[in-house]
Amino acid sequence: MQPAQLMARAQALAPELLRWRRDLHQRAELGFQEHETAAYLASTLEAVGVRVRTGVAKTGLVGALGTGRPAIGLRGDMDALPIFEANDMPHTSRREGVMHACGHDGNMTVVLGAARLLAELTDRPAAEFRFLLQPSEENQDADGKSGAMRMLEEGALEGLDYVIGQHVHSDVPVGQIRISPGYIMASADAFEATITGRGAHGAYPHQSIDPIFLLGQVIPAVQGIVARRVKPQEPAVVTIGAVHSGLAGNVIPERVTLAGTLRAYSPAVRDLLWSELDRALSVARALGGDYTLRIDGGYPATHNNAVVAETIVQVARELAGEGAVGSMEPSMGAEDFSLMAAAVPGAMFQTGVALPGPLRPHHSETFDLDEQGLVLGVAVMAATALRLAERAQ
Repeated sequence: MQPAQLMARAQALAPELLRWRRDLHQRAELGFQEHETAAYLASTLEAVGVRVRTGVAKTGLVGALGTGRPAIGLRGDMDALPIFEANDMPHTSRREGVMHACGHDGNMTVVLGAARLLAELTDRPAAEFRFLLQPSEENQDADGKSGAMRMLEEGALEGLDYVIGQHVHSDVPVGQIRISPGYIMASADAFEATITGRGAHGAYPHQSIDPIFLLGQVIPAVQGIVARRVKPQEPAVVTIGAVHSGLAGNVIPERVTLAGTLRAYSPAVRDLLWSELDRALSVARALGGDYTLRIDGGYPATHNNAVVAETIVQVARELAGEGAVGSMEPSMGAEDFSLMAAAVPGAMFQTGVALPGPLRPHHSETFDLDEQGLVLGVAVMAATALRLAERAQ
């Protein structure tokens, strides 16, 4: 099918896209609780002839269209956030304190739209198109596993040759997409540490080993990791976001706890941050105290495969013109699509859904999107899947 024809079909689908997105927005559910969302997605996919398997990764689902190789995955995340929605709309979230504040309702809608376009093609390539509706991108379960981790463990990506991800973006104009090869998002690891000293009365500090004083020496060492241990050309972040100690102003406590996040692109820099954080905390031991450190490994960095990324660029230009495609600014945020793209050649692009007026930031109570922007996202995702399938014939 010619790009102009595919774009026209996507534009004709706009009223349906709007309905799906608003229905999903009202059904906002937290990670691994997306039962009603999953039921809606399953029935919508089955209605266009997609074979659906539910209960994948607890509350996710996998749809399949066609058989054979190559097999191309199209991923959309399902979960909402624990945020009280401030928008007053007919389709405002029906669940108090739960809101699609990151645009996952739009992401799911793009996958549904791509499935519809692909299902309607009578001259579809002899390939499998697999729709990966993934729960819990935002958080992990009690075992420390996100939806992508669970889907990989349960074989949802087995046999795939490529995987395509898409995310709506509230500061990219409608009618534009952003895509770049290489690293686009960072790894994300959480840490918790405890610095232990000896408590005493605040009037007699010489009787103590003050853990707050120790922390005062540790913090510059921690902040020096990126400044003096990481090669300047390598992106890295070490942030201490929480510090807790003591209950009274005239008592020197026994311990202080701190927590934070480590971010990097390169696996080597990621490993360096882990070891250097331990070294920085050891300052407390040199001054007579002690420490413990726990690092919880999170998502790896998201790396866009060059072949898949270039395919997205080509089809987007054919669909919407040369000026519709821009480079994706690398971010120190994290995404568990990274796990899928590490297992199968893949890439994620951003779809512009910016509304006129002030920015509606992701993860805010006022987040919203221009639903007309979803049309291009649907067309690019479907066209990329088709191009990848045709390339391998």
